Amino acid sequence: MYAIAIIRYRRPLDEVLQVVDEHRAYLKRLMDQGLVLASGPVDPRHGGALLLRVPDEAVGATLDRIRDGDPFTQKGLAQYELMPWAPVLGKEELDRVFAPKA
Repeated sequence: MYAIAIIRYRRPLDEVLQVVDEHRAYLKRLMDQGLVLASGPVDPRHGGALLLRVPDEAVGATLDRIRDGDPFTQKGLAQYELMPWAPVLGKEELDRVFAPKA
């Protein structure tokens, strides 16, 4: 199952930027686990977005864990909107591009 996370900053950007390296290190660990497929800030810079792949049997629990483990969430800097996503058009291409690494 794919999912989309919209991250909205709750504090001024200068406060968020003080934690951005910690946030990106966290996302890199999730990427290494195959959970985060792509991430980055939105423009204008008031938050960000994640493209995720989560296990079908544990969608809710995995999404909650991703949100709750983020330093942005832990420090009250941002809030997540989590949406499980079942792509139809383009799903085969996503599966090909983001095939799990052996």
